[in-house]
Amino acid sequence: MKLASWNVNGIRAAARGGLLDWLDAERPDVLCIQEVKAHPDQLEPELLEPAGYRSLWHSAERRGYSGVTTYLRREPVSVQHGLGRRDVDREGRVLLTELDDFVLVNAYFPNTQRDHARLDYKLSFCRSITRRLNALVREGKHVVMCGDYNIAHQEIDLRNPKQNRKNAGFLPEERDWMTRFLGNGYVDCFRHLCDEPGHYTWWSYRPGVRERNIGWRIDYFCIDQGLLPALKRAWHLPDVKGSDHCPVMLELDVP
Repeated sequence: MKLASWNVNGIRAAARGGLLDWLDAERPDVLCIQEVKAHPDQLEPELLEPAGYRSLWHSAERRGYSGVTTYLRREPVSVQHGLGRRDVDREGRVLLTELDDFVLVNAYFPNTQRDHARLDYKLSFCRSITRRLNALVREGKHVVMCGDYNIAHQEIDLRNPKQNRKNAGFLPEERDWMTRFLGNGYVDCFRHLCDEPGHYTWWSYRPGVRERNIGWRIDYFCIDQGLLPALKRAWHLPDVKGSDHCPVMLELDVP
Protein backbone atom coordinates (compact mmCIF):
# COMPACT_ATOMS: atom_id res chain seq x y z
CA MET A 1 0.00 0.00 0.00
CA LYS A 2 1.30 3.44 -0.93
CA LEU A 3 0.34 6.36 1.29
CA ALA A 4 1.02 10.07 0.84
CA SER A 5 0.74 13.02 3.21
CA TRP A 6 0.99 16.66 2.22
CA ASN A 7 0.42 19.99 3.91
CA VAL A 8 -0.89 21.84 0.86
CA ASN A 9 -1.24 25.25 2.56
CA GLY A 10 -4.66 25.73 0.98
CA ILE A 11 -6.29 23.09 -1.19
CA ARG A 12 -7.63 25.59 -3.69
CA ALA A 13 -4.19 27.10 -4.23
CA ALA A 14 -2.71 23.61 -4.49
CA ALA A 15 -5.34 22.66 -7.08
CA ARG A 16 -4.33 25.65 -9.18
CA GLY A 17 -0.74 24.45 -8.81
CA GLY A 18 -1.49 20.99 -10.18
CA LEU A 19 -2.57 18.92 -7.17
CA LEU A 20 -5.00 16.75 -9.12
CA ASP A 21 -2.51 16.14 -11.93
CA TRP A 22 0.04 15.04 -9.35
CA LEU A 23 -2.52 12.78 -7.65
CA ASP A 24 -3.44 11.20 -10.98
CA ALA A 25 0.21 10.57 -11.81
CA GLU A 26 1.30 9.32 -8.37
CA ARG A 27 -1.86 7.30 -7.59
CA PRO A 28 -1.34 6.63 -3.89
CA ASP A 29 -3.87 4.37 -2.22
CA VAL A 30 -4.34 7.10 0.39
CA LEU A 31 -3.58 10.82 0.37
CA CYS A 32 -3.81 12.76 3.62
CA ILE A 33 -3.89 16.54 3.28
CA GLN A 34 -3.37 19.11 6.01
CA GLU A 35 -4.07 22.84 6.16
CA VAL A 36 -6.91 22.50 3.68
CA LYS A 37 -8.26 25.98 4.47
CA ALA A 38 -11.68 25.20 2.97
CA HIS A 39 -15.05 23.59 3.60
CA PRO A 40 -16.43 21.03 1.13
CA ASP A 41 -19.24 23.39 0.10
CA GLN A 42 -16.61 25.82 -1.19
CA LEU A 43 -15.00 23.33 -3.58
CA GLU A 44 -15.49 22.03 -7.08
CA PRO A 45 -16.67 18.41 -7.57
CA GLU A 46 -13.28 17.27 -8.85
CA LEU A 47 -11.71 18.17 -5.49
CA LEU A 48 -14.48 16.48 -3.54
CA GLU A 49 -14.26 13.20 -5.43
CA PRO A 50 -11.15 12.91 -7.62
CA ALA A 51 -11.37 10.05 -10.10
CA GLY A 52 -11.01 6.76 -8.25
CA TYR A 53 -11.13 8.30 -4.75
CA ARG A 54 -13.63 9.08 -2.06
CA SER A 55 -12.91 11.89 0.37
CA LEU A 56 -13.32 12.50 4.09
CA TRP A 57 -13.26 16.02 5.54
CA HIS A 58 -12.73 17.59 8.93
CA SER A 59 -12.75 21.32 8.33
CA ALA A 60 -12.18 24.02 10.89
CA GLU A 61 -15.19 26.01 12.00
CA ARG A 62 -13.37 29.14 10.92
CA ARG A 63 -13.31 29.32 7.14
CA GLY A 64 -9.96 29.62 5.45
CA TYR A 65 -8.14 28.04 8.40
CA SER A 66 -6.58 24.67 9.20
CA GLY A 67 -8.55 21.51 8.28
CA VAL A 68 -7.62 17.99 7.16
CA THR A 69 -8.82 15.81 4.30
CA THR A 70 -8.21 12.14 3.52
CA TYR A 71 -8.60 10.72 0.01
CA LEU A 72 -9.11 6.94 -0.16
CA ARG A 73 -9.25 4.36 -2.92
CA ARG A 74 -11.11 1.94 -0.63
CA GLU A 75 -14.01 1.98 1.80
CA PRO A 76 -13.06 2.65 5.42
CA VAL A 77 -14.20 0.45 8.26
CA SER A 78 -15.01 3.51 10.37
CA VAL A 79 -14.23 7.23 10.59
CA GLN A 80 -13.80 9.52 13.58
CA HIS A 81 -13.68 13.29 13.23
CA GLY A 82 -11.45 14.78 15.90
CA LEU A 83 -10.29 13.75 19.35
CA GLY A 84 -13.43 14.60 21.27
CA ARG A 85 -11.92 17.86 22.52
CA ARG A 86 -13.87 20.97 21.62
CA ASP A 87 -10.83 23.26 21.53
CA VAL A 88 -9.04 20.90 19.13
CA ASP A 89 -11.93 19.69 17.05
CA ARG A 90 -13.22 23.16 16.21
CA GLU A 91 -9.90 23.69 14.39
CA GLY A 92 -10.26 20.55 12.25
CA ARG A 93 -6.93 19.01 13.17
CA VAL A 94 -7.46 15.24 13.33
CA LEU A 95 -9.22 12.66 11.18
CA LEU A 96 -9.04 8.98 12.16
CA THR A 97 -9.87 6.42 9.48
CA GLU A 98 -9.94 2.74 10.33
CA LEU A 99 -8.84 0.52 7.43
CA ASP A 100 -8.59 -3.26 7.38
CA ASP A 101 -5.00 -3.38 8.64
CA PHE A 102 -4.55 -0.21 10.71
CA VAL A 103 -6.07 3.03 11.89
CA LEU A 104 -4.83 5.97 9.82
CA VAL A 105 -4.51 9.22 11.77
CA ASN A 106 -4.31 12.35 9.60
CA ALA A 107 -3.06 15.09 11.93
CA TYR A 108 -2.26 18.77 11.64
CA PHE A 109 -0.43 19.70 14.85
CA PRO A 110 -0.78 23.27 16.10
CA ASN A 111 1.95 25.78 15.35
CA THR A 112 3.49 27.10 18.55
CA GLN A 113 3.75 30.55 16.90
CA ARG A 114 6.67 32.92 16.88
CA ASP A 115 6.02 34.29 20.38
CA HIS A 116 5.31 30.75 21.71
CA ALA A 117 1.77 31.84 22.56
CA ARG A 118 0.32 28.41 21.72
CA LEU A 119 3.02 26.23 23.28
CA ASP A 120 0.80 25.02 26.12
CA TYR A 121 -2.02 24.29 23.68
CA LYS A 122 0.39 22.47 21.36
CA LEU A 123 1.74 20.28 24.16
CA SER A 124 -1.79 19.55 25.39
CA PHE A 125 -2.71 18.49 21.85
CA CYS A 126 0.38 16.26 21.72
CA ARG A 127 -0.60 14.55 24.97
CA SER A 128 -4.18 14.01 23.80
CA ILE A 129 -3.22 12.47 20.48
CA THR A 130 -0.68 10.22 22.20
CA ARG A 131 -3.37 8.96 24.57
CA ARG A 132 -5.65 8.25 21.62
CA LEU A 133 -2.99 6.27 19.77
CA ASN A 134 -2.04 4.37 22.91
CA ALA A 135 -5.68 3.42 23.44
CA LEU A 136 -5.92 2.09 19.89
CA VAL A 137 -2.78 0.01 20.33
CA ARG A 138 -4.12 -1.39 23.61
CA GLU A 139 -7.23 -2.44 21.69
CA GLY A 140 -4.95 -4.51 19.46
CA LYS A 141 -5.00 -2.18 16.46
CA HIS A 142 -2.04 -0.95 14.45
CA VAL A 143 -1.74 2.78 13.87
CA VAL A 144 -0.23 5.04 11.22
CA MET A 145 -0.07 8.74 12.09
CA CYS A 146 0.88 11.10 9.29
CA GLY A 147 0.82 14.82 8.84
CA ASP A 148 2.45 18.09 9.69
CA TYR A 149 3.71 17.71 13.27
CA ASN A 150 5.21 21.23 13.24
CA ILE A 151 8.25 19.79 15.06
CA ALA A 152 11.79 19.19 13.87
CA HIS A 153 12.79 16.43 16.25
CA GLN A 154 16.59 16.36 16.08
CA GLU A 155 19.35 18.63 14.85
CA ILE A 156 19.60 16.52 11.71
CA ASP A 157 16.02 17.51 10.91
CA LEU A 158 16.71 21.15 10.06
CA ARG A 159 19.45 22.96 8.22
CA ASN A 160 20.36 25.50 10.95
CA PRO A 161 19.70 23.98 14.38
CA LYS A 162 21.90 26.34 16.41
CA GLN A 163 20.14 29.44 15.09
CA ASN A 164 16.69 27.93 15.80
CA ARG A 165 17.00 26.61 19.34
CA LYS A 166 14.55 29.19 20.67
CA ASN A 167 12.21 29.11 17.70
CA ALA A 168 8.79 27.49 17.40
CA GLY A 169 9.02 23.97 16.03
CA PHE A 170 12.44 23.32 17.58
CA LEU A 171 11.78 24.20 21.19
CA PRO A 172 13.04 21.76 23.86
CA GLU A 173 9.49 21.09 25.04
CA GLU A 174 8.34 20.12 21.54
CA ARG A 175 11.37 17.95 20.88
CA ASP A 176 11.06 16.28 24.28
CA TRP A 177 7.47 15.29 23.50
CA MET A 178 8.59 13.74 20.22
CA THR A 179 11.33 11.80 22.00
CA ARG A 180 8.85 10.49 24.57
CA PHE A 181 6.31 9.66 21.88
CA LEU A 182 8.79 7.57 19.91
CA GLY A 183 10.05 5.98 23.12
CA ASN A 184 6.47 4.97 23.90
CA GLY A 185 6.44 2.41 21.10
CA TYR A 186 6.28 4.35 17.84
CA VAL A 187 8.63 4.61 14.87
CA ASP A 188 9.56 7.63 12.73
CA CYS A 189 9.46 5.76 9.43
CA PHE A 190 11.73 8.02 7.40
CA ARG A 191 14.41 8.32 10.06
CA HIS A 192 14.26 4.59 10.74
CA LEU A 193 15.34 3.99 7.15
CA CYS A 194 17.54 7.05 6.52
CA ASP A 195 20.11 8.58 8.85
CA GLU A 196 21.44 11.10 6.34
CA PRO A 197 21.15 14.89 6.81
CA GLY A 198 19.73 17.25 4.22
CA HIS A 199 16.25 15.74 3.92
CA TYR A 200 13.53 18.30 4.62
CA THR A 201 9.80 18.73 4.03
CA TRP A 202 9.24 22.46 4.60
CA TRP A 203 11.01 25.56 3.33
CA SER A 204 10.32 29.25 3.85
CA TYR A 205 8.83 31.11 0.91
CA ARG A 206 11.72 33.59 1.09
CA PRO A 207 13.56 33.78 -2.26
CA GLY A 208 16.23 31.15 -2.76
CA VAL A 209 15.57 29.24 0.46
CA ARG A 210 14.13 26.13 -1.14
CA GLU A 211 16.64 26.18 -3.97
CA ARG A 212 19.46 26.14 -1.40
CA ASN A 213 17.62 23.47 0.62
CA ILE A 214 17.50 25.49 3.83
CA GLY A 215 14.63 23.52 5.28
CA TRP A 216 13.02 21.68 8.16
CA ARG A 217 11.70 18.11 8.36
CA ILE A 218 8.39 18.57 10.16
CA ASP A 219 6.10 16.21 8.20
CA TYR A 220 6.11 12.58 9.26
CA PHE A 221 4.75 9.09 8.97
CA CYS A 222 4.94 7.30 12.32
CA ILE A 223 3.74 3.76 13.00
CA ASP A 224 3.44 1.58 16.06
CA GLN A 225 6.33 -0.83 16.50
CA GLY A 226 4.08 -3.80 15.87
CA LEU A 227 3.62 -2.60 12.30
CA LEU A 228 7.36 -2.25 11.70
CA PRO A 229 7.71 -5.57 9.79
CA ALA A 230 5.36 -4.10 7.15
CA LEU A 231 7.51 -0.99 6.59
CA LYS A 232 9.04 -1.13 3.11
CA ARG A 233 9.91 2.43 2.13
CA ALA A 234 9.58 6.03 3.33
CA TRP A 235 10.62 8.97 1.20
CA HIS A 236 10.02 12.64 0.36
CA LEU A 237 9.19 14.36 -2.92
CA PRO A 238 10.99 17.71 -2.52
CA ASP A 239 10.75 18.51 -6.23
CA VAL A 240 6.94 18.59 -6.08
CA LYS A 241 5.92 22.22 -5.74
CA GLY A 242 2.56 23.84 -5.01
CA SER A 243 3.09 24.41 -1.29
CA ASP A 244 5.83 25.41 1.13
CA HIS A 245 5.75 21.73 2.17
CA CYS A 246 6.45 18.73 -0.06
CA PRO A 247 4.62 15.40 -0.07
CA VAL A 248 5.94 12.67 2.18
CA MET A 249 5.41 9.05 1.17
CA LEU A 250 5.15 5.63 2.80
CA GLU A 251 4.97 2.11 1.44
CA LEU A 252 3.65 -0.69 3.65
CA ASP A 253 3.47 -4.37 2.86
CA VAL A 254 -0.21 -4.77 3.64
CA PRO A 255 -3.00 -5.88 1.27
